[in-house]
Parts: sequence; structure tokens; C-alpha cells
Amino acid sequence: MKPRVKHVYVDTSVIGGCYDPEFSKWSNKLFDTFRTGENQIVLSDVVLEEMEYAPPFVREVLDTIPEEHRILISLSEEAENLAKDYLKAKAVSPKYFNDALHIAIASLNNIDVLVSWNFKHIVNLARITIFNSVNLLNGLKTIEIRTPREIIGE
Repeated sequence: MKPRVKHVYVDTSVIGGCYDPEFSKWSNKLFDTFRTGENQIVLSDVVLEEMEYAPPFVREVLDTIPEEHRILISLSEEAENLAKDYLKAKAVSPKYFNDALHIAIASLNNIDVLVSWNFKHIVNLARITIFNSVNLLNGLKTIEIRTPREIIGE
């Protein structure tokens, strides 16, 4: 039986990771799964806004994903409020509000997994525990937060 296509929210660190010597192997393998449709990439307008500051060759990575394998989610007031709840719970500081927005957007939209190379603010067990505690207090499911390497499974 073929596994179900996963909806994978990708933050900017994974996109930039395609060109980082430490992360390129895993980021590129993950992007291969988006190109083939094995998984669907989920992006938010927050990610697209952050990408405006990336070099053109990094921005072009997204152009390699067929439209039918992409999902775009818009930032909502509900996501902003949930991100503020993460800040109140000290999951991240206000300086890293966009990181909280990524988690909130993915959580509110029942995304299968959020992937990141941001070990300080996102892929961090203590912070994941806080994000998920806030989610549960708000009647939401917990969210899986992983690195691309964990998704590829090699």
C-alpha cells in the first residue's frame, strides 16, 4: 500500500538549506519528494515574505516545485493570536515572532509536520513542548516538528 502524501510545512531555513554544505543533502532530498508529489510542500505568506530577503538562486528553489504539489496558506488573525500565546508562554521571545507564526500557521491548519533547520527556536525539544502545551490549551492538536533528515528517514 502506498503511503499517504504528507503535507509538510517548510520554513525558510530548509529552503536555504538546499545550498548549505551542512544541510543540502537532506533539504534537496526533501525537495525531491515535493517535485515528485510524494509529499506536498506547504508554504505561508510569512515564508514567502522572508524569502524576499534571500538571494535569487535560493528563491528559485521554490520554482522547481510544480504548482499541483504546493499549498499556500495565508496568515490569519487567529494565527497571530496563537503566536502571541506562544510568546506569553515563553516558547520564543518577541524578537522571533515569525518563528512563532510558522508554528501557529501549521498548527491551525492541521499540517502533518513542520520541518526546519532552526535548532535554536523551532526544532528544540523544550520549545516544542511549550508549543504543544499551548496548542492543547487552545483545543488544537500537537504538531510534529522535525528536520528534513528525519522526514527522509535515512
